[in-house]
Amino acid sequence: MSRINNNVSSLIAQRVLGQQNKGLSKSLERLSTGLRINRGSDDPAGLIASEKLRAEKTRISSALGNAERADQVANIAEGGLQEISNLLIEVQSLVSQTSSEGGLSTEEKEANQLQIDAILGTIDQIANTTSFQGTKLLNGNYDFKVEGVSASLADYNVNGAKIAQGSDVDVQTIITASAQHAGVFISAGAAALNLTDGDSRFVIELAGTKGSRQFSFASGTTLTDAAASINNFKSITGVSAAVSGTGIVLKTEKFGSAEFVSVDVVDDGGQAGAVLTLSTTNEDTATAASATAFSAVTAAIRDDGQDIGAIINGVTARGKGKTASIANDALDVSLTFTDAASSTLGTVNALTVTGGGAKFNIGPTVDIGNQVRLGLGNVASRKLGDEVSGYLTALGSGQSSNLIDGNLEDGEKIVAAAIDKVSSLRGRIGAFQKFTVGSAINALGIALENTTSAESLIRDTDFAKETANLTRSQILVQAANSTVGLATQSSQSVLSLL
Repeated sequence: MSRINNNVSSLIAQRVLGQQNKGLSKSLERLSTGLRINRGSDDPAGLIASEKLRAEKTRISSALGNAERADQVANIAEGGLQEISNLLIEVQSLVSQTSSEGGLSTEEKEANQLQIDAILGTIDQIANTTSFQGTKLLNGNYDFKVEGVSASLADYNVNGAKIAQGSDVDVQTIITASAQHAGVFISAGAAALNLTDGDSRFVIELAGTKGSRQFSFASGTTLTDAAASINNFKSITGVSAAVSGTGIVLKTEKFGSAEFVSVDVVDDGGQAGAVLTLSTTNEDTATAASATAFSAVTAAIRDDGQDIGAIINGVTARGKGKTASIANDALDVSLTFTDAASSTLGTVNALTVTGGGAKFNIGPTVDIGNQVRLGLGNVASRKLGDEVSGYLTALGSGQSSNLIDGNLEDGEKIVAAAIDKVSSLRGRIGAFQKFTVGSAINALGIALENTTSAESLIRDTDFAKETANLTRSQILVQAANSTVGLATQSSQSVLSLL
């Protein structure tokens, strides 16, 4: 049929040309922006998925930055602690040098004391000036805050805790096994030794954690004098002696399974009596069932101490002497009990952690599961040491362990305790960096790669595919243009009929 009012063929060709131009424009847009999805109409489902992935990438990138920032904070704190550790080693050297009084003048002692005083001041300065962007790190600013500390605790240390917003962490302990000294009871049956073998001596070999010593006593030696002789060497053996009734109780100075007392009767001298290990229920009394007569002792009688057994917040704790500790992702705490409390089975409401610590969010979402807290205690000289040995300030001029006229044995113990405390803190920071932060950085890096890959697969342009589409669209547009021209010319054939 030949019509001229409506050129249907031309309309069809124009519609197809419009479609091809639209396809060409889309290909040009995708190639110029590098994105397959530029608006919702391009791929509604793909847009939703890609936007979620983009948000996830942002969260992961922020968490990665947080973890790297945490690592930087830990590095700065570790640097300050390393210098304090070096200074403590120097203090230890000065204490050892000064203890050799025979070849040391008063002026040299005073010079050494001046160095100690300067070091103590430097330690305090480092504790007060080590900071990150103005926030002090080693002055207790990032220590955990606690309340309601039980009188049953001699000391405590909160290293880490997950604390939900607006809540506290109650630390409850159930003591399941008492901490005990190692101990042996030497029963003599009288207030003084009564040897029946002529000029013989009562000779025992006493050994403890620190070392051993042989003691020899003559007939008539009172138990009080014998105990005093043993106590003169307790710094060598680690065992102290006390008269109890008609015998001597030999006990380690410290609690725990690492402690032991060993007694071997080398020569009984005709002395009647027995060696007994102490009771596990009351370590100040002997266990009669373990009695071995002096004359029958053929090998050393030994008793070992016992570590405290405890459950902290439902987790079986590690016991070491009087100290019970747990370390997991929710709570990292160590509790040292008093002598009386460590021997009493039952429940102890130890303390409540109300906040504190350096908090870092090292996960892609803001919640307690992705938050970690690093406790950084005060490392000033008045805080370095422990409640048993004392604290570092005792080595200052005029104090009880000063180098001029103070107790250097106690001073050495204080320095050793201070070195242990700083070393423990450095080790904990190192573990935090290597495993908590380092592992988080590795995991977040992998997650960022995979999330970026998934988002790119959905949203980004496949240039090889889109270039082919562009070439196809260009050819089709050219063909459609030619078709429109042909459709327009076809109506002119009507004129041949006129």
